[in-house]
Amino acid sequence: MNKQSKIFVAGHNGLSGSAIVRLLKEKGYENIITEGRKVLDLRDKKKTSDWFEINRPEYVFLAAAKVGGIHANDAYPAEFIHENLEIQNNTIDASYRFGVKKLLFMGSICIYPKFANEPVNEKSLLSGELEPTNEWYAIAKIAGIKMCQAYRKQYGCNFISAMPCNLYGVNDNFHPMNSHVLPALIKRFHDAKENNLESVTCWGTGSPRREFLNSDDLASALLFIMDNYDEKEIINVGYGEDLPIKETTEMIKRIINFKGEILWDKSKPDGTPRRLLDVGKLFGLGWRPKINLENGLAHTYDWFKNSYALGKIRV
Repeated sequence: MNKQSKIFVAGHNGLSGSAIVRLLKEKGYENIITEGRKVLDLRDKKKTSDWFEINRPEYVFLAAAKVGGIHANDAYPAEFIHENLEIQNNTIDASYRFGVKKLLFMGSICIYPKFANEPVNEKSLLSGELEPTNEWYAIAKIAGIKMCQAYRKQYGCNFISAMPCNLYGVNDNFHPMNSHVLPALIKRFHDAKENNLESVTCWGTGSPRREFLNSDDLASALLFIMDNYDEKEIINVGYGEDLPIKETTEMIKRIINFKGEILWDKSKPDGTPRRLLDVGKLFGLGWRPKINLENGLAHTYDWFKNSYALGKIRV
């Protein structure tokens, strides 16, 4: 890409997409295209095709998706598989038909088998059974990967796929039931502090280990990959280290300065026991993350607190 390239960021209002747009602007890219759902609903094949025909982007970051945590995935399986397949199918096909030079499809760590060897290498894809609580989302994302590979094989499209670990940061979804673990914990502890509660109850045992990447680091990695990676095989994007959910929860409690007790509801599911990506391929190309978890969470909480007070946050 050059500074005048026509770049479409699909999902620009979300956690990942908004971070990509911020970084593109910061680096001086002058022709960034974004479009709200009222004008461009990527679930609609005709609207997507018509939009691509008119706008003709050269590069596409496909960060649009229906996303959520364990509860949302388990409660709305039909929506998670159906809507994500529609978004992917329509965007990837339109990108081929209207001459996109390169597309980067953003997948998820959940595409990997529940009991894949840790750290999880890219070759683990389709080598075992998926985690049942999010298999619907995972299957949709796997289909997106294979669609990119199929269009590359049949039509020669330079469509690539990146698999990030668990993400957090500015513009996340902080809904207490439908969000991912970190934003859900941030809101829960914030509300507990504001209401002078004596305790906060968290799901599961706190023993699963997770790897977390700040969305600004993700954007940095995706721009790097767009410029430096052209292979059909997927590439992992992560921080390179993990820690127990219990330790992360205590970190959030400390950042928010909540003085009460943490309780663990062991009747609720833990999800996959561990999720650490093998990021050797990406690190070998020369990219490294810059934002450690505690600093990233403190920045995210400051943004959340200010935005929440102004009524500008998704909860």
